[in-house]
Amino acid sequence: MALDVPHAAAVLAALVVALVVAELLERPLLRGLFKTAASLTFVGAGALFLPLQAATGRLLFAGLVLSLIGDVALIAKGRKALFLLGLASFLIAHLCYAAAFAAFGQEAGVAVAAASAALVLGLGIGRWLAPHVRGSMRAPVALYVAAISTMVALAAGAYGAAARPTLLVGAVLFYLSDLCVARERFVARSRWNGVIGLPLYYAAQLNLVDGLQEPGP
Repeated sequence: MALDVPHAAAVLAALVVALVVAELLERPLLRGLFKTAASLTFVGAGALFLPLQAATGRLLFAGLVLSLIGDVALIAKGRKALFLLGLASFLIAHLCYAAAFAAFGQEAGVAVAAASAALVLGLGIGRWLAPHVRGSMRAPVALYVAAISTMVALAAGAYGAAARPTLLVGAVLFYLSDLCVARERFVARSRWNGVIGLPLYYAAQLNLVDGLQEPGP
């Protein structure tokens, strides 16, 4: 039987369940192993199913690889230098995703409406985080919120231009997962940030791959 995205989803789901259990049990070594394996799975899915001969596929794949780098950087919690590396990796990943969606094509009205909604939501998130983000972290966080908001708006525009619905679903899930990361890093540390955010994040990545995968025969 040929491999396809649903098969990759089954493998990824099993790894994410194991990752969440490791998170709940507070087993950092197992958490790191399962997180790395899960991230390698969505990168592998991108290599297998994305149209890498096209700019859209190459840009999305670059974002997946950068996300893998960010995941590995964030395995060790509480280290500012690694957090900044992870933040930078995900920031550039979102720019790659946004460029992929722009290259796919845009329905301007949908993109503008989504950008307006993302702006309002982003301002609200900024107000939520502002009391908790100090000094040199403020500019990187603001830039990151702007980047992921742009990514979601362009995903909506690509959906309006006939991309698969899973592309927009993936972008929205990514946004929600990043709220969990922001809460963990800046607002309130809790294992539940990971328990909720990790499944959202991995589902997001695979939905993005599905949204731009090679068309079947």
